[in-house]
Amino acid sequence: MWRKFKKTFIGDRKFYTMVLAIAVPIMVQNGITNFVNLLDNIMVGQIGTEQMSGVAIVNQLIMVYNLCIFGGLSGAGIFTAQYYGYQDHEGIRNTFRFKLWLGVILTVLTILIFVAQGENLIQMYLNGSSDGGDLAAALDYGKRYLLVMLFGFPAFMMVQSYASTLRECGETFLPMKAGIIAVLVNLVFNYILIYGKFGFPRLGVVGAAMATVLSRYVEAVIVVGWVHLHKEKMPYIVGLYRSLKIPGYLIREIMIKGTPLLVNETVWSAAMATLVQCYSVRGLSVVAGLNIANTITNLFNVVFVALGNSVAIVIGQLLGAGKMEKAKDYDNKLIAFSVMCSIGVAVSMFVIAPLFPALYKTTPQSKELAAQFIMLQAVFMPQNAFIHASYFTLRSGGKTMITFFFDSVFVWCVNVPIAYVLSRFTGLHVLAIYAFVCISDWIKCVIGFILVKKGVWVHNIISR
Repeated sequence: MWRKFKKTFIGDRKFYTMVLAIAVPIMVQNGITNFVNLLDNIMVGQIGTEQMSGVAIVNQLIMVYNLCIFGGLSGAGIFTAQYYGYQDHEGIRNTFRFKLWLGVILTVLTILIFVAQGENLIQMYLNGSSDGGDLAAALDYGKRYLLVMLFGFPAFMMVQSYASTLRECGETFLPMKAGIIAVLVNLVFNYILIYGKFGFPRLGVVGAAMATVLSRYVEAVIVVGWVHLHKEKMPYIVGLYRSLKIPGYLIREIMIKGTPLLVNETVWSAAMATLVQCYSVRGLSVVAGLNIANTITNLFNVVFVALGNSVAIVIGQLLGAGKMEKAKDYDNKLIAFSVMCSIGVAVSMFVIAPLFPALYKTTPQSKELAAQFIMLQAVFMPQNAFIHASYFTLRSGGKTMITFFFDSVFVWCVNVPIAYVLSRFTGLHVLAIYAFVCISDWIKCVIGFILVKKGVWVHNIISR
């Protein structure tokens, strides 16, 4: 029994060396980014509950845009990874162009929506009890923060277009280095601009937004500049802008495979925002507590998130190279590795749960809720790791319509209705509501296990 388990789910040293070579740079970059976001959050949290809540609400809305970009680029990224496995540089070049076109369109549309409806979107989260806070002040801080953050969207889009292509082609260190520099810039200018240090004015939440926007452009200059100065290492970048035309057949293929991903990420992130809105009807302290919990959880989540990205890269390249049996073997080991790592991370997170909220200058009720939310998120982390790895497995073989139903349709048909009904028609505590929503994901775990085991994702999508 143990021998069979080991053969199926545990790899050798060469396997883990290969996986970690891909995953660790992503972990480091995402970890540092989330660590600085954590410090940013603490800095804003030191000003007051209203400022922290306004910023948290806007970041929840911006997450919809971020994941929309991620989903849109991922559709082309499936082809990029397989083209790289096939060593087709022209194919990579064309998928890159598609990313740039789509990124520009999504960014322009999002900016227009936020300019026109930003205040109304923020207001949706401020209809519960004030819990001693000032809802009008939270709205005002959120509006000011959002207005400045919009200027960083173009830089974010360019970084994601370039960095995603680099990762899909096996280059994970450059995005990591650029991310480290960017977050250090963000951290330094957060301190200077939020608190008004070294002769600068005290700008509060506006200063936090300015520091973030500045860091986005620093990252963009580093990534884009380095790529174009090292064309010999990335032959697909040669002639990238000589023409922005994309073959019609490839546009059709990417749209067929990629549209479900774009819609999925957009609809899924909108569902996450809706879930937070459901919880927020229980008061401003819930918004503050959940924001504190999500900040530290995002830092711990980088492990299984990076391993999920590794699934997409490793399995995508193997499928593109036609190594189907090896892809299935590696996928089993990658999923098992992700879940096992997440168990260790969850234990650490559970231990620090009572301590972390003390870093914030907010109400005792918000701190207590934050600690309890962190404990709940730790308990459910292993199942989230399995779901995440299963999602990227299905996506790597181009089964994007399945991932759409697996991810977005499920959350809107199961998670959101549970949260909506329990938050508005029962007297259950918000923690119980949150737990019921997480428990409902057990259904998704079963579905993911069946789909991965059946091998519906084992497919080469670039053969013509």
